[in-house]
Amino acid sequence: MKPEHILIVEDEEDVASILSEYLINEGFITSCLADGNEVVPFVKQTQVSLILLDILLPGMNGIEICKVIRVFSNVPVIMLTARVDEIDRIIGLEIGADDYVCKPFSPREVVARVKAVLRRYRTRAVTDEEQARQKIYLNKSTLKLVVNDNPIHLTPTENAIIELMLSKPGHVFSRSKITQKLQKCVANSQTRTIDFHIKNLRRKIWEHLPEEQIIQSIYGEGYKLAL
Repeated sequence: MKPEHILIVEDEEDVASILSEYLINEGFITSCLADGNEVVPFVKQTQVSLILLDILLPGMNGIEICKVIRVFSNVPVIMLTARVDEIDRIIGLEIGADDYVCKPFSPREVVARVKAVLRRYRTRAVTDEEQARQKIYLNKSTLKLVVNDNPIHLTPTENAIIELMLSKPGHVFSRSKITQKLQKCVANSQTRTIDFHIKNLRRKIWEHLPEEQIIQSIYGEGYKLAL
């Protein structure tokens, strides 16, 4: 298995060197950059597994760098900060960082954080890959239904119904259960027209899965999702 590549962006040479040494001892390979302006081009040209990113850097600062990277990559980022009051800024700006470590820090703590973030990232990646192989799923990021790799626009009511049915494929949901879901999730929902919304959902799904009846009616009981 190829070693995971950690990019260390830190302008204090001794700090970068210590972090690199500890990570290499744990089986990682590392690269070090000290100038913020070099980071984005490097990440675009080089596959890295995780970035340790200092906030205060020559050139672009860490917050600016993280914002730019998030436009084209979901590589995990751990911010390094020397000021505790910067934590609120990191979180409040929602720049897409996965974790942060405050200086002065223990190199062992940083290595532990790196391993923890990578574990979460790998789990998330496997989940996304498994989801992408499914015929039908609800994309949590875009809140769109995806059928055979085709994103489908849904009304808020349709979205609430399919979200409920996807939570338990094969389970029969009564009209009253669907009504309860709509009352919680959709303002001013017309629950008396559940059959109408189911019909529209079926039509939208059928356009991309014409040979399968995904939403099935169970006489006298309700509806279920057949996957």
